[in-house]
Amino acid sequence: MKVALVIIALVGISVLLLGIRVFFVKGGKFPNTHIHGNPALRKKGITCASEE
Repeated sequence: MKVALVIIALVGISVLLLGIRVFFVKGGKFPNTHIHGNPALRKKGITCASEE
């Protein structure tokens, strides 16, 4: 039972740390990690395979 509580606490802390920008910044959003959201890749002409 102690292990389960530790795991739940670690997962909760991880979610909180990953969502700091979303939870605590007004108008915060998760970063766009898709290829079309990266200007440097678009400048190089690299696109998503699912768009072709």
